[in-house]
Amino acid sequence: MTTPIESPGEWDDAYRKDAPPPWDIGRPQAAFAELAEAGLLSGSLLDAGCGTGEHTLLAAARGVTAYGVDLSPTAIERARAKAVSRGLDARFDSGDLLTMSLPAAAFDTVLDSGVFHSFDDAGRARYVEVLTGVARPGAVLYLMCFSERQPGEWGPRRVTEAELRASFADGWSVERIEPATFEINPVPQADSVDAWLAVFRRRP
Repeated sequence: MTTPIESPGEWDDAYRKDAPPPWDIGRPQAAFAELAEAGLLSGSLLDAGCGTGEHTLLAAARGVTAYGVDLSPTAIERARAKAVSRGLDARFDSGDLLTMSLPAAAFDTVLDSGVFHSFDDAGRARYVEVLTGVARPGAVLYLMCFSERQPGEWGPRRVTEAELRASFADGWSVERIEPATFEINPVPQADSVDAWLAVFRRRP
């Protein structure tokens, strides 16, 4: 989160450094852990941009059929190793969500922890198209992204509530959008980030 990352190689390099990247905190984000505790992660689940797999494994630990995808092969290797060490059944693949082959209308739940805000306008539109295609009617998307309330210009682009609503206007209903906090490994600019937690439901 300290600087924008532009290429697949840069994403992978972020996981190869001595210190983990700011977003790889080694545990689920509190907002997603609360969703799991409330029994809201269910059915067949896609963790879009899963990183090292904490949210995928959070779901798998509750008996959910969980599938994590990330652009970084290094992150996926670590996610698979975590699954083995924890004795959890979860599937992980490395690939570009914007171009890789994903099953149509296959998921009841979709998670996005810090992916939506990484795209430019064209990538954002394509990403929403992908999520719309993989979500079953009635599926729920839980999305957390940088909020425009976060000061400074470091890290990914900030997202407004209006942008979230506009991006998911076709094919989705807004259930709620509320302020949240991204937990991060501390960086010089911050030790947490103002975020939005958005909940969208796929319309039939």
